[in-house]
Amino acid sequence: MAPAPVSTASAPRTTSPREAAAGTYHELSAEVKAEGLLGRTVGFYVALLSGLTAALVALAVAFVLLGHSWWQLLVAGLLGLLLTQFAFVAHEASHRQVLRSGPANDRLGRVLANGVVGISHQWWMSKHTRHHANPNRVGKDPDIAPDTIVFLEEHARETRGFVRHIVKRQGWLFFPLLTLEGLNLHVVAIKSLAAAPPSRTRTLELVVIGLRLSLYAALILWALPLGMAAAFLAVQLAVFGVYMGASFAPNHKGMLMVPENSRLDFLSKQVLTSRNIGGGRFVTMLMGGLDAQIEHHLFPSMPRPHLARARQIVRAHCERTGVPYTETSLVQSYAIVVRYLNQVGLGARDPFDCPVRAQYR
Repeated sequence: MAPAPVSTASAPRTTSPREAAAGTYHELSAEVKAEGLLGRTVGFYVALLSGLTAALVALAVAFVLLGHSWWQLLVAGLLGLLLTQFAFVAHEASHRQVLRSGPANDRLGRVLANGVVGISHQWWMSKHTRHHANPNRVGKDPDIAPDTIVFLEEHARETRGFVRHIVKRQGWLFFPLLTLEGLNLHVVAIKSLAAAPPSRTRTLELVVIGLRLSLYAALILWALPLGMAAAFLAVQLAVFGVYMGASFAPNHKGMLMVPENSRLDFLSKQVLTSRNIGGGRFVTMLMGGLDAQIEHHLFPSMPRPHLARARQIVRAHCERTGVPYTETSLVQSYAIVVRYLNQVGLGARDPFDCPVRAQYR
């Protein structure tokens, strides 16, 4: 089920959508390159990382000064937000958006992902590369593989036991479940590396992530009483998980689902499965550039500061060629995601089960 696009073609179509979409990506790419939008903006990222590092130091100072105070939970929440911002830059480095060379971006991505955030850069690169190649394609996009949350009704019908009870109500439960996503990302990081073939990169990531997570937990447990330390860690992980999930969820959930064996040209494949979020610079900073999801999928190496101008070019191109271009507000996108997940969850329900009768069982 795909919601109706917010912004669609306003100019008369000169060709059919299928004919117009095929081959026009090269024309669009040439226009983007002519404006220099694929060039690096190192100064922006230096300033951004400097600001994030200064904020991290400020939180460390506040942590020390507050001592055994329940105000530490505010520090924990802010730390969850800050680590998500570092994760955004790690994501951009994985796409070669930050620095001028691939190896330099890889090193930066590993430092930020492994050493600062505590998740696996190697696992993320593998998973995210497959997602970009086939967004919302059944059987190929790992982001729609069935898990606690499912994205296809046939997968909902296959659920059993406790998971089936969750899936039936998964739209309403989606954001509460994100409170566990922060912990899940750390667990997946370690499990994926433990299962990976032996290599120098794998060993290095395991050591760095292990040190990062163990030293951080040890510091919190040493500095705070046990109950307060547990609450600190729980709040930080919950905020981190909700912020990460709430930033990535609007991008594709509820957009076109592509059958496994179908064929789409590159432009249509990326635009029809992606949703942009409006709101200007504040939303761009809030979401780490993920608000321009269409442009990010069309030009993955484009730095964040250039996405706003690319947005204008891509939207105009889609209007000329008759390709639906979807953009909505952040709040509307969440409503779409919840509605879509609830609709999918209907597949897990007994077709003869009356919702009213269920209330009186």
